Amino acid sequence: MPFTPSDHASCGDLLCREDASVLTGDSPGGAVGLVEFPDESDESIAGLIAAETDYSPGFDYPDRFRSKSLDSVARQEAVAWILKVHVYYGFRPLTAYLAVNYLDRFLSSHRLPQNEWALQLLSVACLSLAAKLEETLLPSLLDLQVEGAKFIFEPRTILRMELLVLNALNWRLRSVTPFTFINFFVHKIDPAGKYARSLVSRVTEITLATTKDIKFLSHRPSSLAAASIICATDEVKDLTFVNPGIAASWCTGLIEEGIADCYQSLKQVIVDITRREPPMILPQLRVATPMNMGPSVSSSSSPPNKRRKLNNNC
Repeated sequence: MPFTPSDHASCGDLLCREDASVLTGDSPGGAVGLVEFPDESDESIAGLIAAETDYSPGFDYPDRFRSKSLDSVARQEAVAWILKVHVYYGFRPLTAYLAVNYLDRFLSSHRLPQNEWALQLLSVACLSLAAKLEETLLPSLLDLQVEGAKFIFEPRTILRMELLVLNALNWRLRSVTPFTFINFFVHKIDPAGKYARSLVSRVTEITLATTKDIKFLSHRPSSLAAASIICATDEVKDLTFVNPGIAASWCTGLIEEGIADCYQSLKQVIVDITRREPPMILPQLRVATPMNMGPSVSSSSSPPNKRRKLNNNC
């Protein structure tokens, strides 16, 4: 479906329809899958594994990058920007992952104009939606556009793009991601919780690192979570050895071959993470902001010299 100006709706429409029942998945057709489950069980996790493809891009999406019908370099730059802003504001890891998930699901079914600004606008809208879902303290829509943004979009333009994304995703924002399974899988290999914190931290780092690489688009979220945990477990000598066959026994629906393939792909990611120096995290200063419209600014090819990290306008 092409992206056209006629698809735009008013900002009021966006704000009126964005009610709590939709965002939390309580309404019919709402998404399922929280990162933390009050009562994790094999049955509930198996249900999420069965539903995970409903929250992933189309099966032919990775092939479109390989055939050059979609620009993998442009996607990589968009994902890199999302990750940088995630670090800049100290967003939760799930926020960044969801933003990339929204971006991929949108591109899987919609065509963007062939210009420089369209993918950046989509990236800003996806990150804004993910932050609204997961974060309690939000930057304004203007201040969200940091870390090398080439264009600065008016808040009303971003809100209209958000509505396009919401419609493309059928308002199903609570996606099933690798983070849905991490706690459950970690408990399988470390029921006492002795290494749980370090394992979750390492798996989170690995999972976010995979978002830039199109080859991981072919792997199911549950397979990626299981393979990432195997990699993290390999680094802890005191934990029992885990292989894809063992991981596949953790829950109904897990596929040994899929986990093994993903595990092999992750080995280079681990090497890259090991070589990389720790990122510089800037001092955090966050305040809550209302979701109202702020002053408009024209799109610009370069950001202002100085920009406040947060203010009281969207």
